[in-house]
Amino acid sequence: MPTSPHWRPTRRGLDRARASPLERESRLISIGRWSAFAGVVVLSLVAIAGLSLAIYMAWLFHDMPNASELVDYHPPTATRVYAWDGTLIGEYSTERRIYVPFDQIPPQVYDAFLAAEDHNFFSHGGVDVGGVGRAMFKDVFNILQGRRPEGGSTITQQVAKTVLLTNEQTLSRKMKEAILATRLEQALTKKQILELYLNEIWLGHDSYGVGAAAYNYFGKSLTDLSLAQCAFLASLPKGPDNYNPARHMQAALLRRNSIIQAMVQLGWAQPAEAEVALREPIVIQPPQRASYHDADYFVEEVRRQALAQFGDKLVQNGYYIRTTLDPRLQTAARIALMDGLETYDHRHGWRGAWGRVAIEPGWEKAALTHSPPSERKKWRVAVVEEVSGGQVKVKVAADDSEGYILPEDVAWARAGKGALAVGDLIFVEPMDTGGLHLRQVPLVNGAMVAMDPNTGRVLAMVGGYSFSLSNFNRATQAWRQPGSSFKPFVYATALQNGFTPASIVSAGPITLPGANGVPWSPENYEKNFPGPLIFRRGLELSLNTMTVRIAAQVGMTKIVANAIKFGVVPKMDPVLSMALGSGETTPYRITSAYSAFLNGGRRINPHLVELVEDRDGKSIFKADGRECRDCSRDFTGDDGPDFGPQGQQVIDPITAYQITTMLQGVVQHGTAIQARELNWPVGGKTGTTNEFRSAWFIGFTPQIVVGTFVGFDDNRSLGKGETGAVAAVPIFIEFMKEALKGVQKMDFVAPPGTVFAQVGPNREAFQPGTQPAARVAPSSGGGHAEPVTPFNPAGAPGQPPIFPAQPPPAIMPAHPKAPAKPSELNGLF
Repeated sequence: MPTSPHWRPTRRGLDRARASPLERESRLISIGRWSAFAGVVVLSLVAIAGLSLAIYMAWLFHDMPNASELVDYHPPTATRVYAWDGTLIGEYSTERRIYVPFDQIPPQVYDAFLAAEDHNFFSHGGVDVGGVGRAMFKDVFNILQGRRPEGGSTITQQVAKTVLLTNEQTLSRKMKEAILATRLEQALTKKQILELYLNEIWLGHDSYGVGAAAYNYFGKSLTDLSLAQCAFLASLPKGPDNYNPARHMQAALLRRNSIIQAMVQLGWAQPAEAEVALREPIVIQPPQRASYHDADYFVEEVRRQALAQFGDKLVQNGYYIRTTLDPRLQTAARIALMDGLETYDHRHGWRGAWGRVAIEPGWEKAALTHSPPSERKKWRVAVVEEVSGGQVKVKVAADDSEGYILPEDVAWARAGKGALAVGDLIFVEPMDTGGLHLRQVPLVNGAMVAMDPNTGRVLAMVGGYSFSLSNFNRATQAWRQPGSSFKPFVYATALQNGFTPASIVSAGPITLPGANGVPWSPENYEKNFPGPLIFRRGLELSLNTMTVRIAAQVGMTKIVANAIKFGVVPKMDPVLSMALGSGETTPYRITSAYSAFLNGGRRINPHLVELVEDRDGKSIFKADGRECRDCSRDFTGDDGPDFGPQGQQVIDPITAYQITTMLQGVVQHGTAIQARELNWPVGGKTGTTNEFRSAWFIGFTPQIVVGTFVGFDDNRSLGKGETGAVAAVPIFIEFMKEALKGVQKMDFVAPPGTVFAQVGPNREAFQPGTQPAARVAPSSGGGHAEPVTPFNPAGAPGQPPIFPAQPPPAIMPAHPKAPAKPSELNGLF
């Protein structure tokens, strides 16, 4: 009992003191019961918590990915497309990534990323406990300041999150990340983990992985990066947009420099080189698919064909595609076609300004909504500021510079529709000599294809005036009437069926039964009917009446079969009008078909892709399917393996050569005589269709065959007189001037067994035994033939008769009366 004088007993204390022993025992029993109950409750709660934790962990682990899957993991990788000389011309991808193996990544690159993200990477087991602690300490301040908390994740954890998990900010995801990180460390080596990280990470600027980032930001490979550039790339995982130099240059410099300094402290960079790196400015380029931009139509056509063959793997599996493209010829083809279409457009006059604005503050914004073709990099948007007499002053929207349109262009505009007026929006091109050219985008379009006639390799392809304005590929997708460019296949069929270069065929008027009983009277372009001529003159002068007679004699069934065999068309109706080119084909098909005349009569497989390899370097496609039985044997010093020629034989080699020499005549003294200026062994055939809707020229040398097409997309008329010789041949000539540079000059070679004989002014090639017994001398009619010995104009001795004119004239007048109702097919020349 306390003895302090201030102590006073409480009522409860008095009651306890007065309680009997029995009461005290009862109270103790009651307390024990409550303690036991409390213990049971606590144990139950512990059991429930343990069970809940077990259930949660089971749920957490039931869908956790297997870390061992990453042993064979390959992220989606860009397929890269190369020209034959190794020039990168395009990429296809869902995620733009260039996968680089670890042993090809320079140490300076991964040291920069380790310094920025995880400098203890090679020493921790997947989770850096010290790093997590430091991150938690910083997160207290981050949360108070409203910033996103730091995770303290190691590179291993980032790989687990990026590849196997989601980006959600939850406790369960962090737990999974840590567990998977430890498993990754057991399944993969440190180098494998780092390789995955450096190839998977998103670095902005349309770049996944360091390989794509190096190319997109700096236009370099990893081995060419400077220390400063490596450090800049290493700054990006924290947030590419936050360190974009275009918007946040100061933040980008601070972040990059801190990484450089960290590398010095870690001993991964020398102080001297770090000083240089700290002073280096950050200069980046816009992201681009390739540095070569003249092959857009070609690259898109490769994509369409490859997508049909490989499906979605094309944009995920990182294929290497080597194409047949020759960049020099491709650039020449693009320039030639664009120049030729602009020349045609210029002939048909100025169409007026493409827009109008009031010249007041802000006019540039309205003007710059309309861009010139991306292929015409020198063109500028401008507004007409002042018109005074013969002078037109303009202001360029991009830089507010001023200048005057050249006088000849002012005169051209005034002669067209709508003279230039103040406020007109136009395109101009500054000239090196001063002044501005007035430019307008052509409405007409066209295509050009260049092939190797021996292999089918497509060396160049342009599918239109501008890919930036229209990606419709007129080389492969535009089906048009070829006009007289189809005639060589008619004459080739005739040579296979009894005709020879010495045959005489009438070019006089002819009337045949037409559709629905309406007579058909085909005409020649010049509206003249020269009379009987040597066989080749039908091709050289592109004479319709002569061609129809030959086709009628041979039979359209045979001509159709040959056209399909050559690959000109997939099908064709056996009607006589088809002999004049009224069927439909594409520039790609007919250019390929002409190759048979140059390669000894073989139909080659035209192709854009030479080789496709997967990411491991294994060939999964080869255009050349020929087998080489001797390629595996050891070299003995003897000649190498002898491959047979490519392609299917569709015509006799001598017949093919006969057509080649006749098509040379088209250039020497026929419808394509302009091409003589090339001073080269050149052949070809022009083509013009009804109402001048399409203009063609398929030309060739011994090394290359080139198809040129000009026409409107809606198939309207090009205008009177716009023939193949006028619209297409000049484009061919401009292209060939560049294509022939550095090429050895050679002539067409006759195949073995060819027999030659003089026919008129020409030394003609014959099949053995078909050469004429009598010498044929030239007449005074410029290509007419008069036999020195008796000669049957309706067919030489031993040859089939030729359809006579209706009625058969001896010599037709130069300008006979035209038929009363000419067919619309008369316009196929």
